[in-house]
Amino acid sequence: MRALTVVPSQAGSVRIGEVEDPVPGAGELLVDGIALGICGTDHEIADGEYGEAPPGQERLVLGHESLGRVREAPDGSGFSAGDLVVGVVRRPDPVPCGACAHGEFDMCRNGGFTERGIKRIHGYGSQRWTVEADYAVRLDPSLERVGVLMEPTTVVAKAWDQIDRIGGRAWFEPRRLLVTGAGPIGLLAAMIGVQRGLDVHVLDRVEHGVKPELVAALGATYHTGGVAEVAATGEPDVVIEATGASSVILDATAHNAAYGIVCLTGISSGGHTVDVDAGALNRQLVLENDVLFGSVNANLRHYEMAARALAGADHSWLERMITRRLPLERAHEAFEPGGDQVKTVIEL
Repeated sequence: MRALTVVPSQAGSVRIGEVEDPVPGAGELLVDGIALGICGTDHEIADGEYGEAPPGQERLVLGHESLGRVREAPDGSGFSAGDLVVGVVRRPDPVPCGACAHGEFDMCRNGGFTERGIKRIHGYGSQRWTVEADYAVRLDPSLERVGVLMEPTTVVAKAWDQIDRIGGRAWFEPRRLLVTGAGPIGLLAAMIGVQRGLDVHVLDRVEHGVKPELVAALGATYHTGGVAEVAATGEPDVVIEATGASSVILDATAHNAAYGIVCLTGISSGGHTVDVDAGALNRQLVLENDVLFGSVNANLRHYEMAARALAGADHSWLERMITRRLPLERAHEAFEPGGDQVKTVIEL
């Protein structure tokens, strides 16, 4: 069968080639791949920045944003042939830390976890793959065209889960949400904010095209100015930061309501410096009981939350988020500049 592979730490090594057909082990599903989402993590692995192949192997099958259809399922697994499924990305440390041992492997403390398509386990970028039944999540059949958005939705579901837990330290009734960045994570964060009945504002530098159109279709408000400009009309109770831009992060921290919560989901690149008045930042965080925290990955609970969020979303809106679909033989194009794109998907 054909698969999308890379030599980790070797830039320019992405290729589509033949790999051995997978053989399901005990308790595993055999799945026909339908689609694979491509995100910034995949670009960074393709650029040689990080990634680890399975022990003893040179190449890594890329892909952690999966969607497939069950071909074979073992008795008692809870799955049947024909089920639409996604595979969970992370696996806990085999000698688990406390968090992993309690099912919170997204919060692993010792770094011994592995990840499909990223760290020491082949990903889902092949025409057929296997996954342990305990790490597969069934999707509603109506999501076949958009279910590949499940994994980025889990990242957002976790962010909201953590926001709720932090807010629960006292009375918590947020009304206004600011999302910085209108990429897939930002748009999905805004979607869930709308589902929660919040007054949602999305900030991005793109002035025209699909991003502002998608935000408007949600019934949210799109902005292209700065965080301070948005906050001047009403300070947000919650900020979900999805750009990783240093200046935006600082502005989001400075311009939120008292007892505000700022969740960082964007990964910053190194080499950029900004001047920070650490004393003023500390003063605001303390005197306003603000919280600034980071969030990455997701556990099984978040996959279930994400599946519900997608099932309750406007499927035509979700499909508009997928701005480029490529056949597997053209997968290399996913790693080239694509203009006004939101989400690129490879059809397997």
